[in-house]
Amino acid sequence: MTSITNTKDHYGTVAILLHWSMAILMIGLVALGLYMVALPDVGFNTKKITLIIYHKEIGLLVFVLFAVRLAWRVTQLLPQLVGHLPDWQKIAVRFVHLSFYALMLGLPVSGLLMSSAAGIPVSFFGLFTLPDLISYDDYQFKQLIVIHKWLAYALIICILIHAGAALRHHFIFKDDTLRKMLP
Repeated sequence: MTSITNTKDHYGTVAILLHWSMAILMIGLVALGLYMVALPDVGFNTKKITLIIYHKEIGLLVFVLFAVRLAWRVTQLLPQLVGHLPDWQKIAVRFVHLSFYALMLGLPVSGLLMSSAAGIPVSFFGLFTLPDLISYDDYQFKQLIVIHKWLAYALIICILIHAGAALRHHFIFKDDTLRKMLP
């Protein structure tokens, strides 16, 4: 049975729930983002507008979960890496994890700034609407689209590296790397 908090050998229930729920939501956001930007802008595309609204609301949820996850992470013990890792891989692991945290902050912030620059309000599932962070500016909006897009591409790369490494450790090295994040 997994404890609620982390131990030196295993992630706790809270960390596991945050990890997997955010993984599913973030992969879904990437897929949704790639799909919705491929839709035509011609006329009043209600499907695209609806998907953009969902993307923003789920993105805000991920941002809230990120804040919870960060608070949990800084108050918890971090399980040890498997002993057979060379130093360069230990550095790579920390770099990818830090990159994830930077992207979990940077993507929602760039998305919120993008919406503000476009003059489009952002609602959190109809509960409240966030204030604009910057004033309407079409040039900034276009720049923020580029930033948000490249941050999303960086997230895709991190997801592929992270998942690939976990699967490699599980199936090739047969160590506990992946099992530490499973209930």
